[in-house]
Amino acid sequence: QVQLVESGGGLVQAGGSLRLSCVASLRTFSSYAMGWFRQAPGKQRELVSGIRASGSTVYTNSVKGRFTVSRDNSKNTVYLQMSSLKPEDTAVYYCAAGTLYYSPDYWGQGTQVTVSS
Repeated sequence: QVQLVESGGGLVQAGGSLRLSCVASLRTFSSYAMGWFRQAPGKQRELVSGIRASGSTVYTNSVKGRFTVSRDNSKNTVYLQMSSLKPEDTAVYYCAAGTLYYSPDYWGQGTQVTVSS
């Protein structure tokens, strides 16, 4: 029943921008914390950003100043605006939902983001 559907991934040149979207079929979307994670080949999964139900946000240091997380509760959607992209941002990006943004209960399928040099 619960489904997170992501979109917006793709190939972009270094310095470019992408906006990821995630639509969640949660009965009370506004009460959930949402997180964005990424995993590059041969590396551990990493929390990129989180947004609490209150709207407060958190970012890993490597993306601060470049990425912005937001949510639109009327659309059951969370966004990750990524700017000034670097090759090291290349990874599969996952949307997730739960009581805690850093320990989610539900996951999306992942979307590939590739940044070329």
